[in-house]
Amino acid sequence: MSLTGVLVNTGTVIVGSLLGLLFKKGIPERVSGAVMIALGLCTIYIGVSGSLQGENILIVIGAMVLGAIVGTLLGIDDAVNRLGKWVENRFSAGDGTVTIAQGFVTASLLFCVGAMTINGAIESGIKGENATFFAKATLDFFSSMMLASGLGIGVLLSAAFVLVFQGGLTLLAGVLAPVLTASAVAEMTCAGSLILLAIGTNLLGISKIKVADYIPAIFIAPIICWVVSLF
Repeated sequence: MSLTGVLVNTGTVIVGSLLGLLFKKGIPERVSGAVMIALGLCTIYIGVSGSLQGENILIVIGAMVLGAIVGTLLGIDDAVNRLGKWVENRFSAGDGTVTIAQGFVTASLLFCVGAMTINGAIESGIKGENATFFAKATLDFFSSMMLASGLGIGVLLSAAFVLVFQGGLTLLAGVLAPVLTASAVAEMTCAGSLILLAIGTNLLGISKIKVADYIPAIFIAPIICWVVSLF
């Protein structure tokens, strides 16, 4: 098990966000708006591409439905937003067009629920390899820079969430190793990618989905795969 990849990924988010905040001061509002649309479209593309990796649509449906139920009952999205608001009360919201909570929640989920996070956590937690997380760190460096230029300081603060979520997922991978078959990983990737798709539509202003409420689906998918394998 190795957390080196997680630490490197967290570091690139911090550095990228700081650079984005510096660039933000010289970027016209119309340009930052265009950047956000571009990020939304790219996020949708990543979500659609990853969702095609699923092998059993019934398992994904079950995971998403159960995940939505669990997440809604636990109020995960509301809790994450409250955390963002708590942080926001201690900082300036910038230009007033985007709140710190919006930047924090959007960036936290965008950096944490994709296919590379899932595969990276499995590789680091079970094999002690960090190649996937290192590759993701490079991508997140540029993504955090662009996000911070449009969403502000909330993106920088999301680095803490990245550290806790990815670190926890890496540690959990060792425990879940017996059920993390190739099929289970495929369904986890599909569920995570559908969540990314929702983030993309939120970025484009098409929807206002409480995306964090669906995070349990990522962990429920391998459990359903394990149950199905018993029959």
